[in-house]
This record gives sequence, C-alpha cells and structure tokens, in this order.
Amino acid sequence: MTYLLALDQGTSSSRSIVFDARGHLVALAQQELPQIYPRPGWVEHDAMTIWRTQLATAREALTKANIQAGDVRALGITNQRETTVVWNRQTGQPIHHAIVWQDRRAESTCAKLREEGKASMIQAKTGLPVDAYFSGTKLKWLLDKVPQAREQAVRGELAFGTIDSWLMWQLTGGQVHATDVSNASRTLLFNVHSNTWDQELLALLDIPESLMPRVLPSSAHYGEVLPELLGAAISIGGVAGDQQSALFGQACFKEGMVKNTYGTGCFMLMHTGQKFQTSHNGLLTTSAAQVTRQTEYAIEGSVFVGGAVVQWLRDGLHAIENSGEVQALAQSVPDSGGVMMVPAFTGLGAPYWKPDARGTITGLTRGTTLAHIARAALESIAYQSAALLQAMSRDAVATGASPVAELRVDGGACINNLLMQFQADLLGIPVVRPVVTETTALGAAYLAGLSSGVYKNTAELSDLWRAERRFLPALDAGRAAELMARWEHAVRQTVLVQS
Repeated sequence: MTYLLALDQGTSSSRSIVFDARGHLVALAQQELPQIYPRPGWVEHDAMTIWRTQLATAREALTKANIQAGDVRALGITNQRETTVVWNRQTGQPIHHAIVWQDRRAESTCAKLREEGKASMIQAKTGLPVDAYFSGTKLKWLLDKVPQAREQAVRGELAFGTIDSWLMWQLTGGQVHATDVSNASRTLLFNVHSNTWDQELLALLDIPESLMPRVLPSSAHYGEVLPELLGAAISIGGVAGDQQSALFGQACFKEGMVKNTYGTGCFMLMHTGQKFQTSHNGLLTTSAAQVTRQTEYAIEGSVFVGGAVVQWLRDGLHAIENSGEVQALAQSVPDSGGVMMVPAFTGLGAPYWKPDARGTITGLTRGTTLAHIARAALESIAYQSAALLQAMSRDAVATGASPVAELRVDGGACINNLLMQFQADLLGIPVVRPVVTETTALGAAYLAGLSSGVYKNTAELSDLWRAERRFLPALDAGRAAELMARWEHAVRQTVLVQS
C-alpha cells in the first residue's frame, strides 16, 4: 500500500492526515492553535507553537494509521496563506510572533501606497489589490518595528516565509528555505507573470531580497525531512497555499471550474487556466497550484469571517456550547424572521473591500430570538459566498466564458446541510459536496504524489474525485434575487455605520 502524508497548518488548528493512493483518508490528527489578540484588529500566532503542534500531529497521524515513516512515499504541505514569519537563520528562532492573515496593523502602509498611486502597478504585477491582508506590508511592519530587525536583514541574518517556508525550514533542520508559487503570489512582492520576486516591489517596501525564499512549482522535490523527526527521511514533494491546494484537491484543473472552502473564512476560486484575468468586480487574481513551471491562474474572492461566525455564537454570545449545535438551533425556526447579520468583525473582504466596516445585526423585533440570530449568522456565510460567485460570474461573462455550472464545496462548515441547501437556493446552481471533504490536505497529498510518481497526471486525479451529495436549488429565482438585494442593503448599512 502506498501512503501520502499531508501537513495542513490552518488558522485555528494544526492537522496531519494520512491518505492512501486512492485519496481515501486513513488517519487524521489535530491540535487546536491558540489565537493571540494584542490589540483590536491585530491577530498573531506563536510560530514555535505552530511547529510543535504540526510535528506532534504528524507523529500522531502515523501512529493512528499504524504505519512507519518509511511507508510514506512523500509529504505535502498546505498552509494558512499570508501569515508572516521572520526568523534568525542561525538560531531558527522567530524574531516576533507570526502576524496572521487576518491582521490589519499594516493598513496605514497600504493607505500610503494607494495615496501614492501605486495600486494599479502593484495589481498589474501581482494580481492583488493593495490590502493589509497580504504578507508584504506585514513583513515591512516587522522590519520597521522589531528592534534591530532591519539591520539584521540587511546583513543577511534573517529569513522571511509564510507558514509553508517556516515548516520546511524546521522539517529539514534549516537546509531548505523555499516556498511555492501559490504562496509566493500572496505576498504583494511576487510577479505572477514571470514567477519571480519583483525587484521594483521589493524596493517599494524596502525589503532586502536576501530575506526571500526560493520559489518552486507546487509539485516538486523540495528536500527531505530529517529522519529523527518522524523516524525516517521523507521527501517533501508538494506545497500549496490552502485555497489553491483545495482547488487542486477538488480536481478543478480546467478553466471555469469553481470551488468554495467554508473554513474560518470562506474562499472561492475559479480556475482560469493560463489566462491572467484582472477582475473588474472586486476579486483578485492569484497563481493556482502549478505542477510545472507553466503559469496557471485563478480568480479568487475571500470572505474574512465565514465559519468564524459560528465560533462567535459559541464563545461570544454563548448561544451554543459547541459548533455542531448551530444547525439544530437554526432549524428550530423556519427562517431568520427578517434578521440579517453582516459579520464584518475584521472588515469586509471581496467583493466589497471595506477594511473599516464592522459587524451589524439588522431587522431585530420583539419577536426575535436567539434561534433567529443563529440562523441569520449561518445564512451570512451563504450570502457572502453568493456575492463572490455573482462577482465571478460577471467577470467570466465579460471575457466570453461559459456560466458556472456547479459549485464544489469543502471545509468544515460544508457538512451543514442547511447551509449548503441555502447556498444552492441563493446561487441557482447545484452545490456539490465530495466524498472526501478534506480537500485542502488532499490537494497537498496529490501534489506530493505527482512529484514522487504515485500519479502520472492530473487526469488520473480527476478520475479519483467523487461526489457525496448534490444540493439542487429549490428556491424561486425571483425570491433568491430579493434575498440577495436585502443582503446588499444590509452591507450598505454596515459601511454607513462606520462612515
């Protein structure tokens, strides 16, 4: 039997999953990752805790699978993107907590870039809008604010990386400082046309190139895990940012195929093939996972607060004791009773890009109950995702592409049947849930399997993909349009509150 090991380092947890060559999940281990909130709008992680929990889950997954490291053909890594780590090359120690993708501290730098008229040039090179979401301005903050950091960087003593780079450095004992094109494309520093670090962008943010990792295709031999860590040397054969990895794991290899991941946030990607397409509807262009050096792209929309709204119901309102209770509470009422929730806890992402927006609940009456609020919270995930697909569809139509035929879904919240049915109702197209919903980790495993010869090509991977359930739209199109209009009105009210 051939096995592949995927390390899935996410925002809220570190997980490791063993898959067999058919893409079946053999064993899973997970540890929760503590969140650090130093100030409003700031989000950090302890990078050493990330490493310790990731290593621990890898060992546990092998034990649960009852296999040895020598039984694993290759290892793949997928990770929370944009989260920024800088560490000392000699000691391997971070110079500061990792700054998480949700963090907004670099907004002043972004505002300055926009005021200077740099946004169009940056988007043309990177596919990205200027926003604190991405790594480059986080890296500049670290160099500017951590004592002696910039001087050490100029001397070549520091290394920068997103979480994939950080994990590879640790796994290989500092022998590998690398990343893949999909993670590099999320930094505001990477030219997605040439697949190289862009000198003009590095200079614009005053970032020494010596900090930057080597960039490889997503499916490649990166290096070997130190034998003493897992029991034997394992080839690191695949790396991709979590959303590009999920697109790959969903077998969305062709232009026009779309997936949505329902995690802490929601992330929708449409594969656009080898065509770099600039969105005119608030979306961004990103590098897709690449199995060769040939560029491939996707259009992406990001919702900052997706499944995190359920965590807020649990930890903030104490409306439920565990996240699994939300469906029953929401289903105890026939609808939201006119309540609309816009969970802009850290601003609004695509297609709105309103960093200063804050969450609102509207439509409250004396008859409103906790169940109505829970239902509105759950539905807010579908509304935000529907807004993304509508923006994507407008971009696709503008280029003469065919309408989206279906939405493939994954992530923790996709197991919620109420949410998936409401999503199909709003979109008017089938929402398809695969047999294996751990598609983020599966994508990393597939990338590693391709580079190590387990699979011949992506056509073989397409044949492995299977649907578990198709949610067909059951709502009148006119009613769906009316609900979306109410949602957009609620979004306008959210922005108005902060203006």
